[in-house]
Amino acid sequence: MPSLYVEMEINASRRRVWQALLRKEQWLYWNTYLYDCDPKQRFEQGREVSLSLRRILGDEETEFQPLITLLQPEVCLKWVSSIPGFVHEHVFQLQESGRDRTKYVHQENFSGLLTRVIFPFIRQDEQQGIRRMARELKRYAESPSSATADVFRQR
Repeated sequence: MPSLYVEMEINASRRRVWQALLRKEQWLYWNTYLYDCDPKQRFEQGREVSLSLRRILGDEETEFQPLITLLQPEVCLKWVSSIPGFVHEHVFQLQESGRDRTKYVHQENFSGLLTRVIFPFIRQDEQQGIRRMARELKRYAESPSSATADVFRQR
């Protein structure tokens, strides 16, 4: 099963990093990879949400409706989106790595018959997107006032 992986040390508490991830309506202030299509939909295990992603800045957004398969506060958020023959899973994990330090892990797993066809075309751009998101999350979570950190967003 092909997968992509990025990890980053963030100089912020696990709680602060978790809040940045969970408050998708605030993504517009820092996240240029994932977008919230419906702020009224909260992350809840067993429910779908409407999101979109942009692998490369300036490209068109790709909308999708993932199913939240795991929501473990301050530890893990996991969702799965699929089309016939292609399954795409996002896993976000947070691990405490010291006082006010968090190890952020973002892994994407791909499966299904069409993976051999689709994955080679998106692999490099997708990897760039998740790396960009990790850098942006780090900058946002480490900023003195995450609530006013909208300077990181250029849609």
